[in-house]
Amino acid sequence: MNDHGGTHGPGITLAAGPLLLRPWRAEDVPALLEAYDDPVMRQWVRLPVSTPEEAARWLESQDEGWRSGTRFSFAVIDTGRGGELVGNLALKRPDPDAGRAEVGYWTAARARGRGVASRALEALTAWAFTSFADEGLVRLELLHQVDNVASCRVAEKAGYAFAELLSALPPEFPLQGHLHVRRAPLTPEGTVIAQRAPSVSPVGSSESR
Repeated sequence: MNDHGGTHGPGITLAAGPLLLRPWRAEDVPALLEAYDDPVMRQWVRLPVSTPEEAARWLESQDEGWRSGTRFSFAVIDTGRGGELVGNLALKRPDPDAGRAEVGYWTAARARGRGVASRALEALTAWAFTSFADEGLVRLELLHQVDNVASCRVAEKAGYAFAELLSALPPEFPLQGHLHVRRAPLTPEGTVIAQRAPSVSPVGSSESR
């Protein structure tokens, strides 16, 4: 599916307690459409997903992100609730040489209030700093509109400290925003301290069924 192997190839899953983070699949279309058919979700996302055709294009864009190594998008599955799809996490690295990347997430309506986003984000963060340490990743950024209070709580709970108030950029971003940052711990010599990474396994193993 792409040329990226090791701990950041397309065939991996991450575990965070009962939560399983794995690449998106074609069979996720119904759950994806259900997640986007929610007024709260549609308030914050920029690109709507309302039809099977739009869902297919969305999934293809996630696949392309894995192939190019610029976006690593995970479906979040709750194995303790019968494999329910409860969210999405993404690590965005449009410039792999920049030493920084952006994280993004959403939680399906029926799973809100269960700590899904913060637990999954912790797993993604540890994986990112561990997997891309040799490529110089030392800073992860999280952005949200200033009135997205729930997203702000998730950021703080996952250790992303508020760093800056961002100016509005209408029409795409009509209000100010928050920039949250989490930095990789460094040794006195400036090298990244190894993180306690989540368990990683190939897709298709017993953990992903």
